[in-house]
Amino acid sequence: MNACAGCRLSESLPFKFKMAFQPIVDLSAGEVWGYEALVRGENGEPAHTVLAQVNDETRYSFDQAARVTAIEAAGPLFAGRDMRLSINFMPNAVYEPKACIQKSLAAAKRVEFPHRNLMFEFTENERMVDPAHVARIVEAYRKFGFWTALDDFGAGYAGLGLLARLQPDLIKIDMELIRDIHVSQAKQTVVAGIVNIARELDVRVLAEGIENEAELGVLRAAGINLFQGYYFAKPGFMTLPQVAFIAEKPIEAALAAR
Repeated sequence: MNACAGCRLSESLPFKFKMAFQPIVDLSAGEVWGYEALVRGENGEPAHTVLAQVNDETRYSFDQAARVTAIEAAGPLFAGRDMRLSINFMPNAVYEPKACIQKSLAAAKRVEFPHRNLMFEFTENERMVDPAHVARIVEAYRKFGFWTALDDFGAGYAGLGLLARLQPDLIKIDMELIRDIHVSQAKQTVVAGIVNIARELDVRVLAEGIENEAELGVLRAAGINLFQGYYFAKPGFMTLPQVAFIAEKPIEAALAAR
């Protein structure tokens, strides 16, 4: 497929980076459902040290490089395991979705990563210049067989309007709604409403930023099964951190023992 304008005009990156991986846990199945790829510096420096170097001139090149880097790093780590790889992307950096995805598809082929297990996250915290264009991206990705996810749901821009328009496969509830939810009736009510709406739209719900058992208990009672956060594991730099209790014992017994 012919290169889009971004491919032709983008600049090479003046910096390098690697990836860390954080598990996404499915407690209903008692297994790791996937891993999110998170940008890190070459020696494991925090994401902001990399993202601070991205500007309008390098946005497209960075978005493309981040996808390829995540897939190539995950390929050997995921070998033989049926799990999703979640990759953040910048909607405003995608020019022509079918053309802009070609490097990702080529990377998946090189490392024998099944493209059906790729999930692309876009965040509400990045104002979308053209929501209709983002809807076209989601539709194109759906035709490719990818998962799509709306990150930081409940924060940033648009919220329910964006969910209604895009109807991704999955939404990730923003961690500000999760933090101390066990002592906030207001947050519990909001999250219950989100879960009900998602169920009606056939959209899966993931709660991110889980830090303790009390938060987890409330969210499980609300009907959420997918989770991510330090309670399960911190991101592993260029490795897949283990969630030992899931592999070793039934999840309910493991939680009771913690």
